Amino acid sequence: MPKSITRTYSQYSRDAAVLLGALIREARNASKLTAQELADRAGISRGLLQRIEKGNLKCEIGAVFEVATIVGIKLFEADERDLNQQLRHTNEKLALMPKSVRRPSKKVKDDF
Repeated sequence: MPKSITRTYSQYSRDAAVLLGALIREARNASKLTAQELADRAGISRGLLQRIEKGNLKCEIGAVFEVATIVGIKLFEADERDLNQQLRHTNEKLALMPKSVRRPSKKVKDDF
């Protein structure tokens, strides 16, 4: 088994994860869903849901977003139309950038 990588997270990131987890737990309780019911709807294990609700930063972001969406937490201020427009705008910017950047290789001097 590969060695686990120790990451350092800023206090802001840790606080944001704990806040989002608390919001998810509060919304789940307000919806009268059990942890198992929400986990089943999201297609994740109950253990992963518990880690999300505790604010564990090692949880998969897609699972966190899916759980938040199921319980009705708005992740962004913009509505879906605005998000799609912003995504198109970002993709247009990325289309102008080169697909890859190669550093010029050093020319080898082989004249002896």
